[in-house]
Amino acid sequence: MTALALGLALALPAPMAFAQDKPAPAEQSAAPDAPPAADAVPAFAPAEPQGRPPSGVAARLADWVAATDDNGGRPFMIVDKRGARVFVFDEVGEFFGSAPVLVGLARGDDSAPGIGDLKFSQISDDQRTTPAGRFVASFGPSAGHGTMLWVDFADAISLHPVMSVNAGEHRQARIKSGDPNQHRISYGCINVPKAFYDGVVLPALAGGSAIVYVLPDTKPLDAVFPVFAAALSGKGEPRQQVSIEDPLFTPVPDQP
Repeated sequence: MTALALGLALALPAPMAFAQDKPAPAEQSAAPDAPPAADAVPAFAPAEPQGRPPSGVAARLADWVAATDDNGGRPFMIVDKRGARVFVFDEVGEFFGSAPVLVGLARGDDSAPGIGDLKFSQISDDQRTTPAGRFVASFGPSAGHGTMLWVDFADAISLHPVMSVNAGEHRQARIKSGDPNQHRISYGCINVPKAFYDGVVLPALAGGSAIVYVLPDTKPLDAVFPVFAAALSGKGEPRQQVSIEDPLFTPVPDQP
């Protein structure tokens, strides 16, 4: 990853947009890399998955996804914004690994309208949110920056290795912090340690698509995942108790 020039001269339209935390193209004529072929990614069958498994709401969501096949036979990920962590699972819900993440600077569960078309200088701090919800993520080209995992292409939200946007943001230090509040810095993209991206995300997806579930941090759980919340309520948990406020885990990120 190269350094990002925050003062971009032009905003790219959504079909040509790159992730908001990605650098501007060095050469507009540079051809993007092709998506990685499935047979180019080594088989991933570790003796023990990297990182700790989920607990609380994240664990219940993973169980529900596997039981209902809500992932449609795809690998899936759960991003916990409050705890600043991502959990990766295979097609049948087997845990692959977890890692700390950086997410949007501002709390909020919706992307600002048209944010994928804005220049960085036009995006205010309160618009730097990571949207919550269920997303079909897939690898695709960016504008001169190779292949990335697009979570929400229209709003230019991707999951990619952490990089330095500017020295003052201290992203490499933030992702190692045990304070989840220090993990809020991106323009909305989900940043993960590069070793985790290369060693877990790429092999788990094998060059294909995945379902990404991003837990909310301001909306009620049943406003974002109504069927899942209803299933929890049906197991004897009153709806008012099915809340994202439930502790997910002790939020101390692993060292990348």
